[in-house]
Amino acid sequence: MEKLSETKGKVVVGMSGGVDSSVVAYLLKSQGYEVVGLHMKNASEESAETDEKLVREICDKLQIECQVVEYTDEMQKVKDYFAEEYSLGRTPNPCVLCNKLVKFKPFIDYTEKIGADYFATGHYAVINHDDGEHKLIVAKDMTKDQTYFLNQLSVQQLSKALFPLGELDKSEVREIAKEIGLPNADKKDSQDICFLGSQKFKDFMDKNYPAKPGNIVDELTGNVVGKHSGLNKYTIGQRKGLRIGGGLGKTLDAWFVTRKDAKTNSLYVAQGGEEVLFSDSLLCSNFNWIMRPENKIGFNCDAKFRYRQTPQGVKVVCLDDGSVQVEFNEKQKAITPGQFVVLYKTIGDKTYCLGGGKIDAVLKGGEILHI
Repeated sequence: MEKLSETKGKVVVGMSGGVDSSVVAYLLKSQGYEVVGLHMKNASEESAETDEKLVREICDKLQIECQVVEYTDEMQKVKDYFAEEYSLGRTPNPCVLCNKLVKFKPFIDYTEKIGADYFATGHYAVINHDDGEHKLIVAKDMTKDQTYFLNQLSVQQLSKALFPLGELDKSEVREIAKEIGLPNADKKDSQDICFLGSQKFKDFMDKNYPAKPGNIVDELTGNVVGKHSGLNKYTIGQRKGLRIGGGLGKTLDAWFVTRKDAKTNSLYVAQGGEEVLFSDSLLCSNFNWIMRPENKIGFNCDAKFRYRQTPQGVKVVCLDDGSVQVEFNEKQKAITPGQFVVLYKTIGDKTYCLGGGKIDAVLKGGEILHI
């Protein structure tokens, strides 16, 4: 577990009702901190009352103060972002923005309001507070590391953050929960998109963002080869569910999605080899730096373009207009605008998260493939 300050103080712990945040509260109390459990309740979720009841039960067991606040307004910002990205034909990553706007901002506001010294969460990451610098480090449990989703946090947001689970494995966390008799020790991790609650993604989209059918276009010939049911229902590289009849292409190979054009509401597809899906660089206009290498013009590091991806070698070029170009050591498949590129640098035995940015454009041979 990460080394915390020798001077104990008051800490606000964001508690969802899950095992991770519950163990965080226990660990910090056992280390001598005055702990306040803060549950952010989304009144629009069906599980809101059940989650609140569970958090209060856990706080009672741990004998810590429990506070509950509603955050429906903050969630609306994430929904607006979600809608805007889809309207532009991009694939959003709401979990990244949710951390920045919904989870961390209220934590900081509440921490300052009650005069607490720190706030803590159950994220699997390590934060190193050293000589006035606040560095985000990859967690011990690589299968649970969440630095990818924390890439948009500012240094200021991280300055008073504590991540006590950063040097624990998930199995160790559950074992601690069982040892101290927490009622959620075996509770499954949530797989839902945070602002949807128990609502299915398809149901949410159908209700709030009705599909706009349009043409499916052959990337090679420009011919219309079918009809799509709404751009937001497709992803780059997708093969199944296109419903393109046989005989419309030059071969019998399966079709796959190559790009989306929101302006014309067209879905572009191709057949055969997937070379068209590979690119060699990308652009980010607004990159959030958590830790910037000394060479501010260009440097080599690793990058992830999606959460579960193995880090890939890249060269980063910082452009005069403040944007960042990330050049891949090896061509990458199905890089998707709207997702985030997150940079990492390994120094010694630690891997630091340098920050991240939303992918604005994907390039191949200097030409923009899609935006």
